[in-house]
Amino acid sequence: MKAPHGVAAVLLTATIMLAASMAVPPAARGQQPVFGSSAGELEVRTIAKGLANPWALAFLPDGKMLVTERPGRMRIVTAEGQISPPLKGVPDAWASGQGGLLDVVTDKSFAENRTIYFCFAERTDGGGRTTIARAKLNDGNGSLDDLKIIFRQQGPLSSGNHFGCRIAQADDGNLFVGLGDHFTHRDQAQSLGNHLGKLIRIAPDGSVPSGNPFAGRADAKPEIWSYGHRNIQSLAINPVSGEPWEIEHGPRGGDEVNVVGKGRNYGWPVIGYGIDYSGAKIHDSTAKEGMEQPVKYWVPSIAPSGMAFYTGKLFPKWSGSLFLGALRGAMLVRLTLNGTKVTSEERLLQDLNERIRDVRQGPDGALWLLTDSSSGRILRVAPSAK
Repeated sequence: MKAPHGVAAVLLTATIMLAASMAVPPAARGQQPVFGSSAGELEVRTIAKGLANPWALAFLPDGKMLVTERPGRMRIVTAEGQISPPLKGVPDAWASGQGGLLDVVTDKSFAENRTIYFCFAERTDGGGRTTIARAKLNDGNGSLDDLKIIFRQQGPLSSGNHFGCRIAQADDGNLFVGLGDHFTHRDQAQSLGNHLGKLIRIAPDGSVPSGNPFAGRADAKPEIWSYGHRNIQSLAINPVSGEPWEIEHGPRGGDEVNVVGKGRNYGWPVIGYGIDYSGAKIHDSTAKEGMEQPVKYWVPSIAPSGMAFYTGKLFPKWSGSLFLGALRGAMLVRLTLNGTKVTSEERLLQDLNERIRDVRQGPDGALWLLTDSSSGRILRVAPSAK
């Protein structure tokens, strides 16, 4: 069993939050609002607006962005904020509850192969499930070509919640994908016989790569990398270690940051730090032999979504930090790391009063955010010009 981090996590919740976001009136700094931070004043520029619940952002080599809208549209947005018409060839997404068109990433060799991967809630008889597709972006024609479904989640269906649906590509080209527990089927997160509440690992064509921990077992789905997750909406590869890190929603309390180990059980719903929405007890305890502890958790919940390890040069003081968005918390969160330990937390941009759905590091070194609303925005966060 991995050494527990529960005590450290409890202590971290008492850490003094650094640099609470104090907005300087826009008039004092031109037309862009400025916010305080441990790295100095931040300028937050609205690049584009009017997007319908944008969910994910992926940069293209020319500086443009692919952006998904949860109702089922994918668009190209320029760095200056010009928004394209919806791309043709996007499959129908089940935009019900938390479902719809969700994450999108570009292949590591996108400049040569034009390949993208995306996931969405797919309607089927009796409910919905998370489905992953690959396609070639034909931006000249405004379409997705050579579309292929490479994975469909198996297990009890969702009535509209907890699809997970974050994708991260490892250096070897294989894809990690976070899948939710479908909310009403939380006990299935402990079953290896389905894909609910799992982190899976698949090859770019959807096949099972060598090295998956449960491949070859008759009682387990071969795509599973780890299990015991609730609703993964943040996923990234640590650029130093090459390990996948995920952040998942808890119920009332118990949002978790996990360093994901091969074949490990992360406890949901047997262990955890939250309670049911009704106030009822969910978990047996907060720790159990054979189940992993988070490296950080939040009580009360902040509803984390999107994450990025910062490696840019625009914020040298923040090199190596982990950034994540918060929906319920309506803020950007920065975690300082020492290896796999979270040593401090800084809460940023709280005066924006926006649900932050996605966080990406741009090719310019700035932080780029998506706000989750019916008139969502793309925001660029950079040091304030002096």
